[in-house]
Amino acid sequence: MYQLFLSLVTVSSVQAASHGYSWAYSGAHGEKTWPTNYGFCGGVYQSPLDFHENILQYDSSLRPIKLFGYDVATAESFTVSNNGHSVSVTLVPTMKIEIEPFHYTASQLHLHWGHKNNPKGSEHCIEGRRFPAEVHVVHYNSDKYTDITKATEAADGLAVLGILIEVGSFNPSFENILSHLNSIKYKDQSIQIAGFNVQELFPKRLDEYFRYEGSLTTPPCNPSVLWTVFRNPVLISEAQLFALETTLYCTDRNSSEPIQMTNNYRQLQAHGDRLVSVSFREGVVLTVALACGLGVLVVLVVTCVLIHRKRSRKPADNKNIAYVQAAGVEENTSKV
Repeated sequence: MYQLFLSLVTVSSVQAASHGYSWAYSGAHGEKTWPTNYGFCGGVYQSPLDFHENILQYDSSLRPIKLFGYDVATAESFTVSNNGHSVSVTLVPTMKIEIEPFHYTASQLHLHWGHKNNPKGSEHCIEGRRFPAEVHVVHYNSDKYTDITKATEAADGLAVLGILIEVGSFNPSFENILSHLNSIKYKDQSIQIAGFNVQELFPKRLDEYFRYEGSLTTPPCNPSVLWTVFRNPVLISEAQLFALETTLYCTDRNSSEPIQMTNNYRQLQAHGDRLVSVSFREGVVLTVALACGLGVLVVLVVTCVLIHRKRSRKPADNKNIAYVQAAGVEENTSKV
């Protein structure tokens, strides 16, 4: 039934694309209009999500992500382009990942970011926290489908690796991409660059991640993605993030009203009845333990304070003193 639903809505999404509908993150063609022209965008299993403790479950069967062919020789080349929505890097088909029981072939990677005055541009969040930026490395199920177009139309067609970005030290690996931004400032501009080790863009720990079934985060929003978002962010410098936030434009070179490419991230989507599997146990347990521990600590502190106050108010000689019942005090239980 779900496959039938997917195929029916895919037809409407393809028809929308064929009629030349354009989309953006804001304005007249902004995110609120996506469901009108692309049926999936208003449907189920949408992405991104906020990974909060109420929807997380530990899965002992999850294994470290296996990368193959990611150390691309400099004799190979990638195409870096401005597609009007992001900076995109076309990857080589020798790059693959294995997520049992399938193998997936790399197609492209792209980035999402915020604004120089509000550097919070990741799509996925952890406990409500949005990171400065996020990388998506897109793969298609090459065991079952001949190309990414066919795979996008299938519920088990795509696998995307998400890498959260935090501000810290300079990252030479990201310079393989960021150093070329000035050459693709405007929409539809592209440049060829030498191959490099794409795995160096990833965090060290490939065994700690969030896993769930979701969708593309841009139109047509097909719910065909197996998401793997790594728990630990990678660092880039403040200057590198600033270059990402200020260099590119959504419009072409000849536009009379150039629009800077900022805040190119989708808003969080409802998780519905979905649970997010995690490959790490200690983080989930620690969150609950800290919450319980904090509650116990607060009770102990309040108890100690009350005892101290009671003792400090006790008179040295209580003869001829009449005690009366104190008026009740209403506790303020409002949350900040």
